[in-house]
Amino acid sequence: MLAQQLGISRTMVHRVWQRHDIQPHRVERFKLSKDPQFEEKVRDIVGLYLNPPDRALVLCVDEKSQIQALDRTAPLLPLRPGLPERQTHDYKRHGTTTLFAAFNILNGRVLGTCQARHRAREFVRFLNRLEKELPTDVEIHLIMDNYCTHKSSAWFFIAVKL
Repeated sequence: MLAQQLGISRTMVHRVWQRHDIQPHRVERFKLSKDPQFEEKVRDIVGLYLNPPDRALVLCVDEKSQIQALDRTAPLLPLRPGLPERQTHDYKRHGTTTLFAAFNILNGRVLGTCQARHRAREFVRFLNRLEKELPTDVEIHLIMDNYCTHKSSAWFFIAVKL
Protein backbone atom coordinates (compact mmCIF):
# COMPACT_ATOMS: atom_id res chain seq x y z
CA MET A 1 0.00 0.00 0.00
CA LEU A 2 2.85 2.36 0.81
CA ALA A 3 4.60 1.66 -2.51
CA GLN A 4 1.37 2.28 -4.38
CA GLN A 5 0.68 5.49 -2.45
CA LEU A 6 4.22 6.82 -3.10
CA GLY A 7 4.35 5.58 -6.69
CA ILE A 8 7.48 3.47 -6.14
CA SER A 9 8.20 -0.25 -6.27
CA ARG A 10 7.53 -2.64 -3.40
CA THR A 11 11.18 -3.62 -3.57
CA MET A 12 12.26 -0.04 -2.90
CA VAL A 13 9.98 0.16 0.17
CA HIS A 14 11.38 -3.16 1.37
CA ARG A 15 15.00 -1.97 0.95
CA VAL A 16 14.36 1.27 2.83
CA TRP A 17 12.64 -0.58 5.66
CA GLN A 18 15.54 -3.04 5.91
CA ARG A 19 18.18 -0.30 5.84
CA HIS A 20 16.49 1.56 8.71
CA ASP A 21 15.31 -1.55 10.58
CA ILE A 22 11.65 -0.61 10.23
CA GLN A 23 9.25 -3.46 10.97
CA PRO A 24 5.67 -2.17 10.71
CA HIS A 25 4.27 -5.71 10.93
CA ARG A 26 5.55 -6.05 14.51
CA VAL A 27 3.46 -4.60 17.31
CA GLU A 28 4.32 -4.26 20.98
CA ARG A 29 1.72 -3.37 23.55
CA PHE A 30 2.11 -1.91 27.00
CA LYS A 31 -0.17 -0.67 29.70
CA LEU A 32 0.59 2.29 31.90
CA SER A 33 -0.24 1.96 35.56
CA LYS A 34 -3.12 4.01 36.94
CA ASP A 35 -1.43 4.12 40.33
CA PRO A 36 -1.16 7.83 41.29
CA GLN A 37 2.18 7.07 42.98
CA PHE A 38 3.53 5.08 40.02
CA GLU A 39 6.19 7.61 38.99
CA GLU A 40 7.44 7.99 42.56
CA LYS A 41 7.65 4.20 42.97
CA VAL A 42 9.53 3.78 39.69
CA ARG A 43 12.02 6.47 40.70
CA ASP A 44 12.59 4.73 44.06
CA ILE A 45 13.22 1.36 42.42
CA VAL A 46 15.44 2.68 39.64
CA GLY A 47 17.29 4.76 42.23
CA LEU A 48 18.01 1.63 44.27
CA TYR A 49 19.38 -0.13 41.20
CA LEU A 50 21.49 2.79 39.99
CA ASN A 51 22.68 4.12 43.32
CA PRO A 52 22.25 1.60 46.14
CA PRO A 53 22.93 2.82 49.70
CA ASP A 54 26.37 2.13 51.14
CA ARG A 55 26.68 -1.34 52.68
CA ALA A 56 23.45 -2.47 50.98
CA LEU A 57 22.56 -5.33 48.67
CA VAL A 58 19.71 -4.87 46.17
CA LEU A 59 18.01 -8.05 44.93
CA CYS A 60 15.30 -8.40 42.32
CA VAL A 61 13.00 -11.20 43.51
CA ASP A 62 10.45 -12.98 41.37
CA GLU A 63 8.86 -16.35 40.79
CA LYS A 64 7.89 -18.49 37.86
CA SER A 65 5.09 -20.91 38.60
CA GLN A 66 3.80 -23.91 36.70
CA ILE A 67 7.14 -24.89 35.17
CA GLN A 68 6.67 -28.30 33.61
CA ALA A 69 9.20 -30.92 34.69
CA LEU A 70 9.74 -32.93 31.51
CA ASP A 71 12.11 -35.71 30.51
CA ARG A 72 12.74 -37.30 27.13
CA THR A 73 11.53 -40.89 26.72
CA ALA A 74 14.93 -41.94 25.33
CA PRO A 75 18.46 -40.61 25.86
CA LEU A 76 19.85 -38.00 23.49
CA LEU A 77 21.98 -39.34 20.67
CA PRO A 78 25.18 -37.28 20.65
CA LEU A 79 26.57 -35.12 17.89
CA ARG A 80 28.80 -37.06 15.50
CA PRO A 81 30.69 -36.07 12.36
CA GLY A 82 28.07 -35.40 9.71
CA LEU A 83 25.14 -35.94 12.11
CA PRO A 84 23.41 -33.46 14.41
CA GLU A 85 22.45 -34.28 17.99
CA ARG A 86 19.21 -36.24 17.93
CA GLN A 87 16.37 -36.52 20.41
CA THR A 88 12.93 -38.07 20.55
CA HIS A 89 9.92 -35.87 19.99
CA ASP A 90 8.00 -37.28 22.95
CA TYR A 91 8.57 -36.83 26.66
CA LYS A 92 7.41 -37.93 30.12
CA ARG A 93 5.71 -35.48 32.45
CA HIS A 94 6.92 -35.30 36.03
CA GLY A 95 4.47 -32.66 37.27
CA THR A 96 5.16 -28.97 37.75
CA THR A 97 7.41 -26.90 39.95
CA THR A 98 7.71 -23.26 41.01
CA LEU A 99 10.97 -21.38 40.77
CA PHE A 100 11.63 -18.60 43.28
CA ALA A 101 14.72 -16.55 42.45
CA ALA A 102 16.63 -13.48 43.62
CA PHE A 103 18.90 -11.72 41.12
CA ASN A 104 21.90 -9.77 42.42
CA ILE A 105 22.31 -6.95 39.94
CA LEU A 106 25.89 -6.20 41.03
CA ASN A 107 27.44 -9.56 40.21
CA GLY A 108 24.74 -11.31 38.16
CA ARG A 109 24.42 -14.14 40.71
CA VAL A 110 21.02 -15.80 40.96
CA LEU A 111 19.90 -17.44 44.19
CA GLY A 112 17.03 -19.73 43.37
CA THR A 113 15.05 -22.66 44.62
CA CYS A 114 12.31 -24.85 43.20
CA GLN A 115 9.28 -25.63 45.31
CA ALA A 116 6.52 -28.16 44.74
CA ARG A 117 3.76 -25.62 45.40
CA HIS A 118 3.23 -21.91 44.87
CA ARG A 119 1.94 -20.51 48.14
CA ALA A 120 3.05 -17.96 50.70
CA ARG A 121 4.70 -20.61 52.88
CA GLU A 122 6.94 -21.73 50.00
CA PHE A 123 7.87 -18.09 49.44
CA VAL A 124 8.73 -17.77 53.13
CA ARG A 125 10.97 -20.84 52.83
CA PHE A 126 12.74 -19.13 49.95
CA LEU A 127 13.19 -15.93 51.99
CA ASN A 128 14.57 -17.98 54.91
CA ARG A 129 17.09 -19.57 52.54
CA LEU A 130 18.07 -16.11 51.30
CA GLU A 131 18.61 -14.99 54.87
CA LYS A 132 21.01 -17.91 55.49
CA GLU A 133 23.00 -17.32 52.28
CA LEU A 134 23.29 -13.54 52.29
CA PRO A 135 25.90 -11.58 54.25
CA THR A 136 24.71 -10.37 57.65
CA ASP A 137 26.68 -7.11 57.67
CA VAL A 138 24.76 -5.40 54.85
CA GLU A 139 21.30 -3.91 54.51
CA ILE A 140 19.13 -5.99 52.16
CA HIS A 141 16.63 -4.42 49.73
CA LEU A 142 14.22 -6.78 47.97
CA ILE A 143 12.44 -5.49 44.88
CA MET A 144 9.35 -7.57 44.08
CA ASP A 145 6.23 -7.29 41.99
CA ASN A 146 2.92 -7.34 43.81
CA TYR A 147 2.07 -10.98 43.17
CA CYS A 148 -0.28 -12.60 45.68
CA THR A 149 2.39 -14.75 47.39
CA HIS A 150 4.25 -11.56 48.28
CA LYS A 151 1.19 -10.05 49.96
CA SER A 152 0.99 -12.61 52.73
CA SER A 153 1.55 -11.22 56.22
CA ALA A 154 3.47 -14.43 56.99
CA TRP A 155 6.49 -13.38 54.94
CA PHE A 156 6.43 -9.75 56.12
CA PHE A 157 8.12 -10.56 59.42
CA ILE A 158 10.91 -12.47 57.69
CA ALA A 159 11.44 -9.70 55.14
CA VAL A 160 11.69 -7.10 57.89
CA LYS A 161 14.17 -9.34 59.69
CA LEU A 162 16.37 -9.45 56.56
